Amino acid sequence: MTKKKAHKPGSATIALNKRARHEYFIEEEFEAGLSLQGWEVKSLRAGKANISDSYILLRDGEAYLFGSTFQPLAVASTHVVCDPTRSRKLLLKQRELDSLYGRVNREGFTVVALSMYWKNAWAKLKIGVARGKKEHDKRDDVKEREWKMDKARIMKNSKR
Repeated sequence: MTKKKAHKPGSATIALNKRARHEYFIEEEFEAGLSLQGWEVKSLRAGKANISDSYILLRDGEAYLFGSTFQPLAVASTHVVCDPTRSRKLLLKQRELDSLYGRVNREGFTVVALSMYWKNAWAKLKIGVARGKKEHDKRDDVKEREWKMDKARIMKNSKR
């Protein structure tokens, strides 16, 4: 019986959208595959991806990733035309797509890209069904985060 290697959870991350959790309440998360070209996979392996300004568009019964940037490598093939900002199809199950359509159209949610990571040899995108935050919600989050840091600092100093 072979033993699996211990895997660090954060080590497979390619790109994060930190602003998404600040701007939105994330209600539900899905894992989606990406339909990529060869040069894009090479670019991801080199860590040249940015999903901070990206969004998910649902049309024709399919989901697409718009606004993400995959910087082509300088050593990429010369006969392939590299478009860093092209739309990429997301690979989701039909039931997941139906759920996304229903929540976006009926309930007024939006779909946001949260993170991109490697799962085995496959590039995956974590997407979230989200509702926008108001300004006072953002202030409450900042206040709560600062209180957690202060509380940790107080607890650390009290043990001395």
